[in-house]
Amino acid sequence: IYGIRWVHVFEEDTAGGHVYKPDSGSIPLSRRPREALTLHPDGSATIEAGGPDDRPVGGQARWRSTPGGVIVEAPGTAGGSTELHITHLSSDRLVIARARG
Repeated sequence: IYGIRWVHVFEEDTAGGHVYKPDSGSIPLSRRPREALTLHPDGSATIEAGGPDDRPVGGQARWRSTPGGVIVEAPGTAGGSTELHITHLSSDRLVIARARG
């Protein structure tokens, strides 16, 4: 589960969240850049998104385990932060809850 590059497979998103799968699996081709997330055993994480030329650009984050799942916290703009709430994590699927509000 850790050290795996999880890729957003937006075609499989549900009302419950955004679906990510290991990049070693079958990921459909897409013209839209795919976001990716890697959780490291030391509590750090890497979040990738499409850059200005659509190539992935990585940013650093931290993760922690909570009773409700795993929370990934990444620095945001203007001194704030962004939290991703992982509600499901198995060897072949990761689900990030949709933002509320």
